[in-house]
Amino acid sequence: MAISVVQLGSARAAGEGVRIGTVRRPPRGVPKEEFSSRNYYDVWLPILSPSQALVSEAKAATTDAEWAAFVRSFRKEMKVPEASHVLDLLATLSHASHFSIGCYCENESRCHRSVLRRLLEERNATFAAESCA
Repeated sequence: MAISVVQLGSARAAGEGVRIGTVRRPPRGVPKEEFSSRNYYDVWLPILSPSQALVSEAKAATTDAEWAAFVRSFRKEMKVPEASHVLDLLATLSHASHFSIGCYCENESRCHRSVLRRLLEERNATFAAESCA
């Protein structure tokens, strides 16, 4: 049982389980009924996405210092009770089922999902071997 961290829209791995989209907005130009069949996500969970202002900040970050500022701000957003409870739930579920979380970004190291990975690791979540960055 484990969490996989994925790029939404990529081919699904065997045993990946339910794919959860941790993105601010649904994929553009894709009908809602095709989100799953096109390998975006099965369930949308925008509470684990940065606010729109932080999405813009992350996209504009070109230096390590700018990225670090984004990470600090996003971690602060994830401390609100609603998001924190969802992270606790996912960490607990990772010990009993397979599922994946993801975002559209190509490079996980400059994507909020890298921060989600660390937040879940801090909660002792279990990760699939292929999802280790």
